[in-house]
Amino acid sequence: MRELERYYRVLDLEPGASLEEVNQAYKDLAFIWHPDRIPQENQRLREKAQKKLQEINEAREKLRSLKTKHQIPHHSHHSHHSYNSYQPYQHHSPPPPPKKPQTKTTYQSPNPQSANPQSANHQSPNPGSTNPQSPNYEPPKQNPDLSGKDFSHANLSNKDLSGRNLSYANLSGANLTDAFMHKVILRGADLSEANLFRANLLLADLREANLRNTNLIGADLSGADLRGADLTGARVRSGDRLLVKLIGANLSGAIMPDGNVHG
Repeated sequence: MRELERYYRVLDLEPGASLEEVNQAYKDLAFIWHPDRIPQENQRLREKAQKKLQEINEAREKLRSLKTKHQIPHHSHHSHHSYNSYQPYQHHSPPPPPKKPQTKTTYQSPNPQSANPQSANHQSPNPGSTNPQSPNYEPPKQNPDLSGKDFSHANLSNKDLSGRNLSYANLSGANLTDAFMHKVILRGADLSEANLFRANLLLADLREANLRNTNLIGADLSGADLRGADLTGARVRSGDRLLVKLIGANLSGAIMPDGNVHG
């Protein structure tokens, strides 16, 4: 419980704040503490901002994960003080989610039945759960392999894709504005002409990714692996000012926006 309260304090929130409040606090603090807002010559403050930003990222990720898990009705009788003892629901298949229209180009939060195209029309009984369906029901989050999937021109703005495997996926022209992509795997993915404005790509795997003509203004690529990536024509500057965060990023062999290969 103390650890949970610490995450709320990092985001300047009271314990029990809603998921919407967590997301808004994260955006506000990430903007305030972005190292690019601090002069290059003030290395001490830049390092402090980098550490603060990592704490903000961790706090948001932990709180989002915990709050998503506790939206499952099966566990609704637990008090808010049972976060640390929570165990993922594993023994029974969850009831199917509410019917929602889906399109190929709109990202939907993953669920165990998403791989079955008939699941929207098949209402199988679930002897393992007596809880009725709720409009706010969300199935337990899984981590399906999205490698090679086609999300071209999809609207993924503000989506949480942290830790997901999107290697060799087609994200060309996709809107990823403000997307949370901490530790996402995008090796060999096509992100050409995608909008990654203010996207959080901390520690992302972007090896050999196609980032040609991508908008990277305001994106955080700290610690990202960009070896062999193609950034030809990518938007990273306003005049002479670099507006992409690349602290600790590996650019070995990457083709830079001006066409030169990074040594």
